[in-house]
Amino acid sequence: MVNLTKKLLEAKDWVKVRASTDAQQSFLTWQGSVYAFIPGEPKQHLFQIVGMSVARCIPRPEGGWDFTSRELTFYLDPETGEKLDTWKNPWTDEVLPVVHVANNPVQGLFKRPMPALVDEELTTYKFDLFSSYPNPLADDPKFAEYSPQPLYQASELFKLTVPTADLQNPDTTSVSKVMLAWDRIGPWVPWMKMGDRSGNLIYSAWGGKVAGVAELPQLIQDEMNTRVPLFKNAAKSLLDKDDVTSWIYFRQNFDAYLKGEKFPIPVEEVE
Repeated sequence: MVNLTKKLLEAKDWVKVRASTDAQQSFLTWQGSVYAFIPGEPKQHLFQIVGMSVARCIPRPEGGWDFTSRELTFYLDPETGEKLDTWKNPWTDEVLPVVHVANNPVQGLFKRPMPALVDEELTTYKFDLFSSYPNPLADDPKFAEYSPQPLYQASELFKLTVPTADLQNPDTTSVSKVMLAWDRIGPWVPWMKMGDRSGNLIYSAWGGKVAGVAELPQLIQDEMNTRVPLFKNAAKSLLDKDDVTSWIYFRQNFDAYLKGEKFPIPVEEVE
């Protein structure tokens, strides 16, 4: 019988799951599928995905940890699993450049206790996150064909499960055995050029923590080695920058998109 108890655990415990309490960087990786969900239409399996986050938690003198990370996600052919550089929109028949996710940075602060479901064997952190804020592309007419909605709304559902004994071990700075489940419901990404067409994307993915770059999927290693070596490492301190999302990245690189350039845009190792 499953006997789960909901508890508030110290921020330190969450830091051990997500990264490490001693400011060492850590990697999460995931893979999964992306589906189109349009009312009145059958689901379409649009893409496979593979991605990773490299993160670091830096202790603050006054308590808590600054969290800084960089993340990549690649959209793949749903049948072959090959990285897509272009994609034929099945609703418009237009061939479009694929703008893979290359968010740098994604940051935050871990200070407060975090709720978790705990039993003798496993501890699960469960986060149901709902975002709603003005669409950063909506006010510019040049993005009307890409993302005209005035409001960005999405939900992301995370579950991270670890061995309870590892989490409670006082000598452990980082829990290495982490199982990740991630689901997302959100709008069409701008590069799909869906305009005001109704519908959503549903992401369903799973993964876990790995020891380093050498344990990441080969496609990610290849992209890091040839195009985005910056993403091999998390920043060593909190960056004085706003967070980057797929919408912000699209706006920053819109000219490259219009030229049909290959994504992600190359980024050197030293920023």
